[in-house]
Amino acid sequence: MPATKGLEGVVAATSAISSIVNSVLRYKGYNIDDLANYATFEEVVYLLWNDKLPNKEELAAFKKELASEYAIPNELIEQIKSYPLKNVHPMAILRTAVSALGLFDSEADDMSDEANKRKALRLQAKVPTIVAAFTRLRDGKEVVAPRQDLGVAANFLYMLFDREPNEVEVKAFDKALILHADHEFNASTFTARVAVGTLSDIYSGITAAICALKGPLHGGANERVMKMLSEIGSVDNVEAYINDKLEKKEKIMGFGHRVYKTGDPRAKHLKEMSRQLTQITGEPKWYEMSEKIEELVSSKKGLLPNVDFYSASVYHSLGIPHDIFTPVFAVSRVSGWLAHILEQYSDNRLIRPRAEYVGPEAREYVKLEDRN
Repeated sequence: MPATKGLEGVVAATSAISSIVNSVLRYKGYNIDDLANYATFEEVVYLLWNDKLPNKEELAAFKKELASEYAIPNELIEQIKSYPLKNVHPMAILRTAVSALGLFDSEADDMSDEANKRKALRLQAKVPTIVAAFTRLRDGKEVVAPRQDLGVAANFLYMLFDREPNEVEVKAFDKALILHADHEFNASTFTARVAVGTLSDIYSGITAAICALKGPLHGGANERVMKMLSEIGSVDNVEAYINDKLEKKEKIMGFGHRVYKTGDPRAKHLKEMSRQLTQITGEPKWYEMSEKIEELVSSKKGLLPNVDFYSASVYHSLGIPHDIFTPVFAVSRVSGWLAHILEQYSDNRLIRPRAEYVGPEAREYVKLEDRN
């Protein structure tokens, strides 16, 4: 069988977590549109891990369990303080902190199903706390302790800004978390499955996923979208900027997708959120520039925006620093990574593909003294 560059179109395994069929994304069979419009992030996490949406009692119990695990060890906070916070990318900090978190878990190497589910709960609860903590520390601020009376979205914004977020902010961020929760065998998810396929521990799997997400071709795209918008500055500058990029054959970040050919179904939700939030913040130019870029790239290149494009202006409007856009992606995607890790453990086989060799043919070894 001939090799496929980037494994494009290759079906590597079966999965019952999410599907992309005819440009429709579903989590456990539920259309992403319905989940984004009606569910909460906690409901979606429960769904990804349990094959069903929770009833009221199950949801209340799950939220209570999550909230009870929000706090991270003081020793980890002190360790984060020792990192060169001003000089490295936040994803490098998250990678190191999540790996270190495993050192404080007495069940880290317990591979039983029950222990892995407990560790999944801890990681889901603590990753947002880690991101908020190191963001505040690198800005010279005190760490804000989590509040168990708040849901995941509200608690993260509270820890990040040291104020209780309003309803609009919570709803927008909660929806963003839902939209980013899982996406079939994307690069970071596949990396996590490869790592735990060796029967390595769950912290190793999540750390590996973070390493893959760090790259600009995966999780780093929305940060680069915001950089582009900042460089453009105003709607009047959009056409010249984009035409120049296209003439130079430079990539426009936030457009196109290997899987979706008729548009990313998540993008429309983020586009509407961007429109609403930029109006509320009094900075509609971010949405207007984005919309103009979409028109130009769509008409000239036939490319449609993906999930990263409008999420940039959404996160900016929420006041989230641009360089933690990718860690915020991880706050959501850890739910999907964990679902896939648990699925991999449940029916594991070492992931070990073959390569099509294209190097030199058979050679005769020549002793050092006889080589030219």
